[in-house]
Amino acid sequence: MTKFGYTLMTEQSGPRELVRYARAAEEVGFDFEVASDHYSPWLVEQGHAPYVWTVLGAVAQATSRVGLMTYVTCPTMRYHPAVVAQKAATLQILAEGRFTLGLGSGENLNEHVVGEGWPAIQDRHLMLREATEIIRALHTGELVDFRGDYFQVDSARVWDVPDEGVELGMAVAGDRAIETFAPLGDHLIGVEPKSSLVEDWNAVDGAKQIGTDARAIGQLPICWDTDEDTAVKRAHEQFRWFGGGWAVNADLPTPAGFEGATQFVRPEDVADAIPCGPDLDAIVEAVSAYWEAGFTDVALVQVGDDGQDRFLSEAAGPLLEKLRAAAPSGSAGSAA
Repeated sequence: MTKFGYTLMTEQSGPRELVRYARAAEEVGFDFEVASDHYSPWLVEQGHAPYVWTVLGAVAQATSRVGLMTYVTCPTMRYHPAVVAQKAATLQILAEGRFTLGLGSGENLNEHVVGEGWPAIQDRHLMLREATEIIRALHTGELVDFRGDYFQVDSARVWDVPDEGVELGMAVAGDRAIETFAPLGDHLIGVEPKSSLVEDWNAVDGAKQIGTDARAIGQLPICWDTDEDTAVKRAHEQFRWFGGGWAVNADLPTPAGFEGATQFVRPEDVADAIPCGPDLDAIVEAVSAYWEAGFTDVALVQVGDDGQDRFLSEAAGPLLEKLRAAAPSGSAGSAA
């Protein structure tokens, strides 16, 4: 049964607002909430980048039902994997088992800030593999010593470990990533509604099967507003970075770089990629690409901070009704 999530977009909202939106999203009926883990927004116009782990700690106390998830955390440069293991374990305890740790190989935008350069994609995958092994080991609560090609852990132990553990979602986009991370993760995270992602994941030896033991979690930006022109203008201002695709987005280092890369992106280009305006059926049609591709979970991104309150109070409830009516076998309302 398809689950529908709400995105706590840390690049476009401040920490107090994010906690308020999280509470409202639970009340209106979203099944889970994902939060981006950024040091910087993509564009200056977005204007925010609070520390997501502090935000999620507050959200865990402000909510009681929705699943929570980082979408996604890079545990290789800005954070050492031993620190990520401790943070995730603590958050899981605060969330009483509702948290999933989403992991990925990162973006230059966030990771370059520690001055270690930006590795090639193959190295980033190898680093993420080592980091995942370390996090898994530390979540046993046992003493861990680790010597790898990229990381070292000396006599480390996470003392507060949740009884239920912490499930890991792995962000993957290509064959090499799927082959590497499907056996290591519990769930697939994908940013495009491609059935090949689900099929290839399920074909890897040792992978938990999507649809039975594992989830496939996607994400879709929308820009709802009662006025379509206002929605298109907001989407262009706040989300024109989206048009470059992840192959480009992962490598640009600063908002200035994204500004330059998107200077020729037109409002109509953004509107072609993101459902904009009051038409809920158009949003349902866009979301349907994910469940048709075999994804079990879809998180919506309502673009722009200034549209969140109206979206949550006016549009989210009717939209969820339409999505659950259209999705195969309806939707579950339990925590993700």
